Amino acid sequence: MSAVVQPQFDVLPVQRGPVATFFIRLFREKPLGAFGLVVFVLFLLCGVFADWLAPYGLNQISPANRLKPPSARFWLGTDHLGRDMLSRLLYGAQLSVIIAFAAATLATVVSVVLGILTGYLGGKVDLITQRLVDAWMSFPELIILIVVVSVLGPGMFQVIFVLGLTFGIGGSRIVRGAVVSVRENMYVHAAQSMGAGTPRVLLQHILPNVLPPVIVLFTTRVGAVILAESGLSFLGFGVPPPAPTWGGMLSGSGRTYMYLAPWLALLPGLCITIVVYAVNVLGDAMRDLLDPRMRGSR
Repeated sequence: MSAVVQPQFDVLPVQRGPVATFFIRLFREKPLGAFGLVVFVLFLLCGVFADWLAPYGLNQISPANRLKPPSARFWLGTDHLGRDMLSRLLYGAQLSVIIAFAAATLATVVSVVLGILTGYLGGKVDLITQRLVDAWMSFPELIILIVVVSVLGPGMFQVIFVLGLTFGIGGSRIVRGAVVSVRENMYVHAAQSMGAGTPRVLLQHILPNVLPPVIVLFTTRVGAVILAESGLSFLGFGVPPPAPTWGGMLSGSGRTYMYLAPWLALLPGLCITIVVYAVNVLGDAMRDLLDPRMRGSR
């Protein structure tokens, strides 16, 4: 009796896309960055679904429940007007999501436009633009923000415009540095020698190859915008009341009733600290994973 020979099949490795590979590497190699991603997603969901998650209204007042500590009815206590702190923190996250993403998007667009144009064109355009950027960056950011917001007036759109413009001009240096290194590659010279125009070279050859630092720049700008907006609201130059911004909550009832009801100051400050820290560690992890020069390093 001859033995039956079973056919042998080679098992092909599972092919994963770049996005799936990135998240797998993030959770395997960068646990702190994965923690930042989880916190960032929770922050985003709390902001988007604040209207459904908040147990009470935005400014629902209950004078009989003033300065109540955390309890089964009010999980995070109440403020000096009897407003639920959990609801106000959720609505504050909603404002922070809108301002952070809008200002970070505007800042990224400004950085990409200035950085790509000056880095690719070079010459006098690059020299003059970068000297203006140096002059802009020589002033303290907080002073610029206070002066411009004082002229334009407090409000959400004014804060978004000022923060986006301020961080966008400073971030153009990062994009410009990436463009200067990319424009010397052979595929850029090949496209130029084949008659490709400047817009085509910028959109099809330069921009796709500087996207990793741009993505990292966007994530870091989200945390910087949240921190800057909280500082402006704390000083009274942010979104005016009764909008429940985290910085405004720190400056108003949080500072006035800090010793009588410490949760009024601790909770908004803790939210700012955790979210900004999570966004920063996520940005660091993305930089390590997306930058080819950092691959393989620990």
